[in-house]
Amino acid sequence: MEKTTTSKLLHRGRNFSFKTDEVQFPNGKTTTRDIVDHPGAVAIVPILEDGRILLVKQYRYSTGKELLEIPAGTLEKGEAPDTCARRELREETGYTAGSMKKVLAMYMAPGYSNEVIHLYFATGLKAGESKTEEDEDITIEAYGPDELLEMMEKNTIEDAKTIAGVLSFLTRG
Repeated sequence: MEKTTTSKLLHRGRNFSFKTDEVQFPNGKTTTRDIVDHPGAVAIVPILEDGRILLVKQYRYSTGKELLEIPAGTLEKGEAPDTCARRELREETGYTAGSMKKVLAMYMAPGYSNEVIHLYFATGLKAGESKTEEDEDITIEAYGPDELLEMMEKNTIEDAKTIAGVLSFLTRG
């Protein structure tokens, strides 16, 4: 195990912060670790009655392009993951779920971030009105299992949480 000897906050952002830690190995050697400190997030696989999955399409500034993703969002302070999952599903798609089942929790980039994403399957969906945040421009699209597999193979779907969510659904669903 590595032991933190010093920690320095470099920047506190809207949703997460950046820090650099000096750590010591059991053999006494030291190194620096740069960390994205994240409160955690949720991702939802919304499954329509006909077996298609809802994806959201939105521009992602960090990639410079639109991505197809399952609905997702960051946990608010003190918010339970299941509460966040229901909120994010409603905000991004307008749908509410009759059933929300937690499937797994995963680290998305453990080499530099402590973010844990809680993955849910949402069924019994009822359409409603989306309430996206001010900085979100989202469109909703539905795809069948074969389409999704083909889109992943062709790198049309590039988002890791979406790939993990869809494959979890196709193997567990």
